[in-house]
Amino acid sequence: MKTVDAELTPLDRAIVNAFQGGFPVVERPFGPAAEALCERGVKVDADGLVERVRHLDETGVLSRFGPLVNAEAIGGTATLVAMHAPPERFDEVAEQVNSHREVAHNYEREHPHLNMWFVVSVADSEAVGAVLDAIEEETGQPTYNMPKEREFRVEAKFLVDGPVSEGDVDLSALGPAVDPEGRAMLTPDERDLVLEVQGGLPVTATPYRDIAERLDVETEWVLATLKRFVAEGKIRRVGVVPNHYALGYTENGMTVWNVPDELVEEVGPAVAALEFVTHCYRRPRHEGVWPYNFFAMTHGRSEAESERRVEEVRETMESYWDVGDDDWDTLFSTRILKKTGIRLDERADANTSRTSESETETESESTTDAV
Repeated sequence: MKTVDAELTPLDRAIVNAFQGGFPVVERPFGPAAEALCERGVKVDADGLVERVRHLDETGVLSRFGPLVNAEAIGGTATLVAMHAPPERFDEVAEQVNSHREVAHNYEREHPHLNMWFVVSVADSEAVGAVLDAIEEETGQPTYNMPKEREFRVEAKFLVDGPVSEGDVDLSALGPAVDPEGRAMLTPDERDLVLEVQGGLPVTATPYRDIAERLDVETEWVLATLKRFVAEGKIRRVGVVPNHYALGYTENGMTVWNVPDELVEEVGPAVAALEFVTHCYRRPRHEGVWPYNFFAMTHGRSEAESERRVEEVRETMESYWDVGDDDWDTLFSTRILKKTGIRLDERADANTSRTSESETETESESTTDAV
């Protein structure tokens, strides 16, 4: 079985497996990270680990190194949209859709009718309708908005054969002790931090200190804020973010299911518990066009592996109700049409308080006292 496209050393494989989350948020994080690998039989020191992570980043094995920002928790909204692009006009329609800066991702998927799937990201949820109206007018095709109604899992981890095969290293407890805060709005400094790290951290011995110097803030504040953002869900995890295509995960299957409404809350956690399911949501149906209300994304390193994983999702579904052939489908992506990432600048700006951090703390304390 093909397990990886890139040429990876045992150390590379250990890094990919160990640090897709739970990387330490301390001033010199590569020291404890290297110690954790040594405890698992992978010999490396802090300098060697920095060098190897930098190599993986520069050669494209990693998409980036650093925090994985939860855009929804930062502000604004994103939604999944499907549409039909006539085959004879497909490229023209794709260009029209992609011309909208609010469109972050766009994929061609295998489906007899809904063959184009894209993500719209906006600062104001009310703006989604205007974007879709414009796309419909330009393309002459209806769009089908499928916003997330319930999230069961978002954890895109891709493991490879080699050391630390379970990917269970978690050093997130290191660093400053923090407590979540009750405010939804960002301060201007927090907004600047989010925008600075959304593309990754510098791969140096002191990445958080380097970020602090760029922003002209204290390193301790950067460490505490990033750790608090993890606790609050604004950051899903900190670590290496692999390029799954480079690791051989080339089969991308979006399985869709017509789950009885009364069973969704039971089925969701069961499917989300399958380790190879990276995204799992409830979304709305569209009568007469789209009968499915449950989405589960799987990834495989070969067509056969992908088919086995889809079958395991089906078997899990079967334990809850009698799944018919018309109750599900798998839409494999055949072409990436656009992939620019979620634009956080406008979304973060719209969710940023114009008061200072000290003023925000005072307001929060006053509100608590009043209650």
